[in-house]
Amino acid sequence: MKLCRFQPLEFSATSLTRSSHETRPQPRAGIITENLISEIHGELWGPRELTGRTWPLDRVKLLPPSVPTKIVCVGRNYLDHAKELNSEIPKQPLIFLKPPSAVIAPEEPIVMPPSSQRVDYEGELAMIIGRRCSQLRDSDDVRPYILGYTCLNDVTARDLQKLDVQFTRAKGFDTFCPFGPLLETAIDPAGVSVETFVNGVRKQSGHTSQMIFPLDVIIRFIAQVMTLEPGDVIATGTPAGVSALASGDVVEVSVGGIGTLRNPVIAAEA
Repeated sequence: MKLCRFQPLEFSATSLTRSSHETRPQPRAGIITENLISEIHGELWGPRELTGRTWPLDRVKLLPPSVPTKIVCVGRNYLDHAKELNSEIPKQPLIFLKPPSAVIAPEEPIVMPPSSQRVDYEGELAMIIGRRCSQLRDSDDVRPYILGYTCLNDVTARDLQKLDVQFTRAKGFDTFCPFGPLLETAIDPAGVSVETFVNGVRKQSGHTSQMIFPLDVIIRFIAQVMTLEPGDVIATGTPAGVSALASGDVVEVSVGGIGTLRNPVIAAEA
């Protein structure tokens, strides 16, 4: 099942009645079937009761498929990526946080900060939490806690990452966490491709079967550290092939069975 959050591009007499207190379309959630969205009440992790309204995909702006309280990322989870960074292979999941303020939607611009001379793309499979979970045991089945999967770009100021050693500044700039365009509930996350394209040229080509730590290990490890809330995002690591972006580029992250996350790249205003 393909799920999404979206914002109607305009009001229409057949789909929505304008109220005196509502002056612009508000974010909504829905189920995608071909080129149509069936709107649901509430959030994607709820009972998904249909409102009866439908929206053509070309009449909406797709938003990130959740509003997370936190984005937990896993570093060096592909052997080839660790090697290209000349980094040690982690003995347990290496986790770090990106702030919710870094989130942007598909098609929104990644802004190159003036304090960095090298900003890299990192295409990843991400999972979105559907149920509150904490202190999971090694024997616990993690599947009931996962709402679904999406594409994510863990944009990184690589020069600042090397300078600071820790990741907070390098990973935390505004616009450094595009994810979407939709959420897929029915893929095998251990068996999908992860690719990144810049200006139409493929730069990364990996497969989730190459992960050092599989998804069940990752979610249990994180949940033993912090409580995961519905809507929280876990980015599962990037394959080899990371490189620098430049203003004017268009970067696309494609995950098999999900789709493509596309964002332009621009320089910060002087």
